[in-house]
Amino acid sequence: MLQEYGTQEHINVELDNFEHGFPDGFGPGWWGYLAYAIGIAFATFQIIIAAWNFLPSQAVRGIHVGFIILLSYGLVTNFTAKNDWQRAIGWAIGGVGFYCGLYQWLYYADLVARDGDPTNLDLVIGTILGILIFDGTRRLMGAALPIMCGACLLYWFFGQYLPSPFNHRGYGYDQIITHLSYGTEGFYGVPIYVSATYIFLFILFGSFLERAGMIKLFTDVSLGAFGRTRGGPAKVAVVASGMMGTISGSGVANVVTVGQFTIPLMIKFGYRRAFAAGVEATASMGGQIMPPVMGAVAFIMAETLGVDYAVIVKAAVIPAILYFASAFWMVHLEAGKHGLVGMKKEEIPSAMKALVNGWFLVLPLIALIFMLFEGFTPLYAGSMGLALTVALILGASIVAGFPHKALRYIFWIGLALVVGSLFRNGSNVDIRYVAAIVGVLVAICAITRGGRATLVACRDSLADSAKSSLTVGMACAIVGVIIGMMTQTGVGTVFGSWVIGLGEHSLFLALILTMILSILLGTGIPTIPTYIIVAALAAPALSKLDVPLIVSHMFAFYYGIMADLSPPVALAAFAAAPIAKENPDKIGWEAMRIALAGYVIPFIAVYSPALMLQTGDPMEAKIGFYGAVIYATIKALIAIGLFGMVAIGFLFTRMSLLERIVAFIAALFLLGEFPYSDEVGLVLGIVCVLWQWRKRPAPVVAAV
Repeated sequence: MLQEYGTQEHINVELDNFEHGFPDGFGPGWWGYLAYAIGIAFATFQIIIAAWNFLPSQAVRGIHVGFIILLSYGLVTNFTAKNDWQRAIGWAIGGVGFYCGLYQWLYYADLVARDGDPTNLDLVIGTILGILIFDGTRRLMGAALPIMCGACLLYWFFGQYLPSPFNHRGYGYDQIITHLSYGTEGFYGVPIYVSATYIFLFILFGSFLERAGMIKLFTDVSLGAFGRTRGGPAKVAVVASGMMGTISGSGVANVVTVGQFTIPLMIKFGYRRAFAAGVEATASMGGQIMPPVMGAVAFIMAETLGVDYAVIVKAAVIPAILYFASAFWMVHLEAGKHGLVGMKKEEIPSAMKALVNGWFLVLPLIALIFMLFEGFTPLYAGSMGLALTVALILGASIVAGFPHKALRYIFWIGLALVVGSLFRNGSNVDIRYVAAIVGVLVAICAITRGGRATLVACRDSLADSAKSSLTVGMACAIVGVIIGMMTQTGVGTVFGSWVIGLGEHSLFLALILTMILSILLGTGIPTIPTYIIVAALAAPALSKLDVPLIVSHMFAFYYGIMADLSPPVALAAFAAAPIAKENPDKIGWEAMRIALAGYVIPFIAVYSPALMLQTGDPMEAKIGFYGAVIYATIKALIAIGLFGMVAIGFLFTRMSLLERIVAFIAALFLLGEFPYSDEVGLVLGIVCVLWQWRKRPAPVVAAV
């Protein structure tokens, strides 16, 4: 079964830069083998640290950053250099970066002892580290993020010369470098801590599941369930991307993986190239907010707020479902507008058969969800989920060689009993026992033909995970400039006072300002720095306006995701462009239009916190907590429906300009909290729907 789900044909996608991932492989000749080996070493280090955290946190962060710089420079030069001399120089620069990271471990005690009093060598190492992080980010992700962080750095150095209230007291070179390169609020701040622990582990978890055949399982189930409906291929893209989002927190990665299948499928069945790519871009970016394996921002948010990761997951559940529901609704309307039909029965697989053949692949995900909500730490839950995934992969390879079904059942029952015995007390299991079980399975696979191939695939997953983590890790490192600048200068209080001042007169306008800030700042940069900037600037201000703290942070997070869909530099659109063979700007505008219906969700959550399962909802006192949850969800669904009608211009038939204006006004009333706003919005919405129903075309009667 594993082989069936693990051998899907890979479609090579040519990418014009490394912002959306590296090409297949690790480079030419022995340079590629070198990168491959370092990738495995990087992944192995992260697994060991996750299982046995025997190093100080600062040392782990430093080594993590060192690996990121080394492998980033190595891979970039492997794919871009024209000769071995250029590759050797690139690897040498990467080696210097690795030493800069290693410096945190080698001289850990000395650095702690002389905190605030750096030596000349400390300043040199810290400066080189900063230069390499800036340049490495530029090589991986383009110039937008380094320019933004560079502007923050310039303000840090020279902000004392600006007029009040933008100025600060001024800081010396040694103060800035020490704060940036050796503290816990610079390069080695919370984002890189999260990258060095949770993020890498969950990337590895998703990589193993993908290699085991999870993509094929998700696409087959989606095809079987929705392929025959109106506009079926686009709905398949939305549902498959939503499912993929449960194991992968990377929106761009989802575009490049799921989109390889769904975008050509949509184009084949009549969707415009830009719209097909826009659908996949919109749906894939929602993976960052889809539990249980959300994007890096969710882990950073949990650490920043000092709450369990499960709290963030709980808050994101309903908004995530609504996000994909909005995308589903938009493609439904688009298909109706252009008369696009579903696929034929013989063109789609059976959803039930796909589940019967690949049900075991879902077990690690179920186990992960259980552990997260039972109070286990994300690090422990991720480690156990990864171990279970590896055990299933290796076990499936072993039983594939058994001649009789009875032996296969005996093997699986025996393995389940062994694993279950470890959890009999419901507490943390000694990782050594789990490692021993995996070690036994590895030993068995090593002496079987199919098992050896599976071990090679697992080894490849380790190296691929290291590749996948580079852009996230580098982004987490460079945003330390923004964090460090804001914490030391206190500039965030200036903007925060503006938001508070505006919110005292109109919370709705303050929310609009925050949304625009998120989208503008996020244009061309990843979601992580967008969230960090907006969360530092606006989220505290919103919380002082009686917006629940988690809701205010989720508000910034949500529109940071939307920013990746916004031209002129829409990251998701650029990732989809080579697959669709379409202009990225056209894709970006289509993605924004498709995502428009989902823009309403955070606004409703602010006025109705029950939508994020938070207490303090105004309706809670009247109809109870769960009643408030249902009410907020229904209101959000109605608002999504109306905004979708406005964006597409269709419900039962094409809508006139006047109809779209009325629908837009109705949606706005549902969006805010004004006297009788819900009632007015609901009445206007009903009028729009009934008017469309009255105008619907008469059913076609077949000739006798």
